Amino acid sequence: MTEFKLHLLNDFQRDFPLVPAPFGVIAGRLETSEVRVLEAFTQLQTQGAVSRVGAVFRPHSIGASSLAAMAIPAAKLEEVAQLVSSYTEVNHNYEREHHYNLWFVVAAAEETRLREVLAEIGQRAGYPVLHLPMIEDYHIDLGFDLLQAHQGQRTAVATQRRDVLHRTTAAAIPQASETALIGAIQQGLPLVPRPFAEIGAGIGLSESEVIAGLGQLLEQGVIKRMGVVVRHRELGYRANAMVVWDIPDDRVSALGQCVGQFDFVTLCYQRPRRLPTWRYNLFCMIHGRDRDEVLSHVAQLKEQCGLNDVSHEVLFSLRRFKQCGARYVADGDAGSNMPCSSSLG
Repeated sequence: MTEFKLHLLNDFQRDFPLVPAPFGVIAGRLETSEVRVLEAFTQLQTQGAVSRVGAVFRPHSIGASSLAAMAIPAAKLEEVAQLVSSYTEVNHNYEREHHYNLWFVVAAAEETRLREVLAEIGQRAGYPVLHLPMIEDYHIDLGFDLLQAHQGQRTAVATQRRDVLHRTTAAAIPQASETALIGAIQQGLPLVPRPFAEIGAGIGLSESEVIAGLGQLLEQGVIKRMGVVVRHRELGYRANAMVVWDIPDDRVSALGQCVGQFDFVTLCYQRPRRLPTWRYNLFCMIHGRDRDEVLSHVAQLKEQCGLNDVSHEVLFSLRRFKQCGARYVADGDAGSNMPCSSSLG
């Protein structure tokens, strides 16, 4: 990968310019042309390195979402995985090394629809579904430092982000327009010189109203970050592990905050136990170049957060059946030219 594309992927995962010609601003920062930037993003998206350029929504800030798991016999796994992936409400679907070997995320406009999807999947597949909604988050980002910056980058980024949010003074837009805007951007921005104008034309808002609306959603924390959303496997992070811990309930918040502070942890949150079949209540995601790197990070967490005596399991992913942005608004069609990844590798 060229240094130019690497900087596009690495430097613009956050704080995407909320201006009429954002790709022109990016071009200026990299001392190149807007055409070259748009061509590169289109290529990276086509190649699968970029999932989308746009918003990452904070869980439970809109709609409803949940992690779910199923224990499927090996001979039936691909069939059931295909069924699960067929639901538009399912945005991530992975095989993992565990008795519970199929793990997926469901997002819907309302809790009732989310539960309907989980019930339908269980009924049609013929296997029970573990429903594991998030209780508390300690760190959710899924950004990747592709240039291997110094330790402590997360703190620097967080500080920068707070400053950006503090400067945002967007005027409120009507609730119906806000819903339409979320639907229009949930699968990513169009890769054109004036993306916000194109979005607005499709939902009856002006370019300035779209920009103001996105600023408002950032200010409210509905959008966690705006920028490039990368796919880790295509960028060399071949080892993807969900580490689950059995933490005493009175310690889970403190230990979750400890785990969530490490740069190599991309997600960390509390989810409910489902006794007697599932006893783990703290989840974290670690992505690495290989399994040994991930396991060394797990060892570091155990040592530095006092988890040596805590029961845990490391669930490496084996196959990715589906990965795309969550759809919270059913009729949103912006970004429909950006298909979900459905690689079996």
